[in-house]
Amino acid sequence: MSALLSIQELSVAFRMGKGERAQAVRRVSFDIPENTTVALVGESGSGKSVTAMSVLNLLPDNAERSGRVLWQDRDLLQCGLHELQALRGKEIACVFQDPMSSLNPVFSVGQQLCEPLRKHLGLARGAAWKRAEELLHEVGIPEPARRMASYPHELSGGQQQRVMIAMALACEPRLLIADEPTTALDVTIQRQILELLARLKTERRMSVLFISHDLGLVGEIADRVVVMRGGTVREQGPVAAIFENPQDDYTRALLACRPSLEGNPSRLMVIDEHMALARGDGAANAAQARAKDPNAPVVLEVRGLSKSFWLKQGLFGRREFKAVQDVNFKLRRGHTLGVVGESGSGKTTMGLALLRLHEKNRGPEAGEVIFDGHNLLQLADRERQVMRRRIQIVFQNPYASLNPRFTIGQTLVEPMVIHGIGRSLTEREQRARSLLEKVGLDGRAFAKYPHEFSGGQRQRVAIARCLTLNPEVLVLDEAVSALDVSVQAQVLNLLKDLQDEFGLSYVFISHDLAVVRFISDEVLVMKDGVVVEQASAARILAAPREEYTKRLLAAIPRGYRAAA
Repeated sequence: MSALLSIQELSVAFRMGKGERAQAVRRVSFDIPENTTVALVGESGSGKSVTAMSVLNLLPDNAERSGRVLWQDRDLLQCGLHELQALRGKEIACVFQDPMSSLNPVFSVGQQLCEPLRKHLGLARGAAWKRAEELLHEVGIPEPARRMASYPHELSGGQQQRVMIAMALACEPRLLIADEPTTALDVTIQRQILELLARLKTERRMSVLFISHDLGLVGEIADRVVVMRGGTVREQGPVAAIFENPQDDYTRALLACRPSLEGNPSRLMVIDEHMALARGDGAANAAQARAKDPNAPVVLEVRGLSKSFWLKQGLFGRREFKAVQDVNFKLRRGHTLGVVGESGSGKTTMGLALLRLHEKNRGPEAGEVIFDGHNLLQLADRERQVMRRRIQIVFQNPYASLNPRFTIGQTLVEPMVIHGIGRSLTEREQRARSLLEKVGLDGRAFAKYPHEFSGGQRQRVAIARCLTLNPEVLVLDEAVSALDVSVQAQVLNLLKDLQDEFGLSYVFISHDLAVVRFISDEVLVMKDGVVVEQASAARILAAPREEYTKRLLAAIPRGYRAAA
């Protein structure tokens, strides 16, 4: 099978100032054959994205590349900007992890889809508009004619990603580079995107470079797998060989450290622990999770929680949209409540409503959120500020919740200053550094800014910031969705350790049912703002009663399965 793209001995380094260079990729080599999906897998910082972005030189100006990247006998490393611009979007297209950072917020979906059609294919305005509408239909966007006039913020996350795929496919490229395209999507939307990519690859006979840290996804979509760590290739081969008979300890560790739907150990083993075990340097950890006290005191009780939003209707009218309706639960000290459901099910709205983080003028709210004898929905602003120290939230998008002008140290110290924690700046800084170590970041992170970290590292900073205030209840909104499997295991272990040590209680919102199974004691399943099923984590995942829950479970990527 001929290679459509051949990467040969690629090395990438970044100039850091004062003559320093950071080596990101070292002598990486692999081929992408025609009509083939090649998956590039590894942890955050392994060099996956840098390798892929080197193909079209979508790297910062301080990047230095060497080696060869052959496209139809042309070395792309030797091509000028004009030649690369002719390739970008036309023959080689990209879909990135966060569609909202790639889509222009001031242009409609139709305008953005028409741009590559007019630029690369020379279509007239009317023809480009018609073709763009066809592309939206092809990627499964409902009512494509109406959506052409929509702006990115008016679409769900899954719809935004479909628009990105439609834009990438507009000029019928021969190679699609998909960089973590499903990371932040719920399992059913994730399943739809995977099936869409597989169908389009078959219909258009294009090749796909699929970048991911999730081997469950990779096993379902890839023909070949390239495993990277520390900027080097550790192993590569057909997907069956990688999954059924991995040769490298690192590959085996990647396959082993993801939470399982079947078991519930007390701790997850991280990659380094798996590799140490393979070398005979460690001991297996097969202990089961400790049973929780079913009679532990209730720290948070929610009764009839409802939240609505006003939607514009007509010129001056409005209508009420009921986002969350009649949610009831009790959260005990040291317990975790998992909340699962598709995008738009009301999970995040419910989590924000617990802390009254919605603007009152956007719509009515009702019910009771009882914490320490107080209804949080009825507290005055000053009282609510005091309570917020004791109930913290980790948001889904860490980049949006971290101040880009603050160093990580300032970000962690600021809440301690506001709430009077610590007797001096030195004491607060020591506590901040200690928390950074707990979430897997070294001391060098203290003086850096958010943009200098990967998405997974930023999420760890957000978790550390919450912990600075010694909260009693933590609302975690997709807190580990952006993390690779090893860092995810590290953070989940951290959350369990903190829970055991301090008796913390968690409301854990997630679309990843394997993670929910590992960390939760009880699970709420939400659909269209309503709780459709509520039971222990073990019961709800082993024997779901609702068809909707069964559909969520069926959509979970299960990895490579040999044909019967």
